[in-house]
Amino acid sequence: MKTTMHIPDSLIEEVRKLAQQEQTTMKAIVEDGLRRVVSERRRHTRFRLRKATFKGKGLQSHLAGSSWDQIRELSYEERGA
Repeated sequence: MKTTMHIPDSLIEEVRKLAQQEQTTMKAIVEDGLRRVVSERRRHTRFRLRKATFKGKGLQSHLAGSSWDQIRELSYEERGA
């Protein structure tokens, strides 16, 4: 497919020089660059938290109504500090 784009002269000149150095075409460099960008952006999908469950019966009855601070304190009991 043919398309028209405006690309700054300075960038075109850099691509032209790179194409000469690598003995390739400007078209090949542009195609490679576009493929890399598309590939990179596909990899950056939305973050999804994996399901992490643990065996057990949930919160113990004696902790019902406890605050997170109280539960945290109990979880660190007998660990020093």
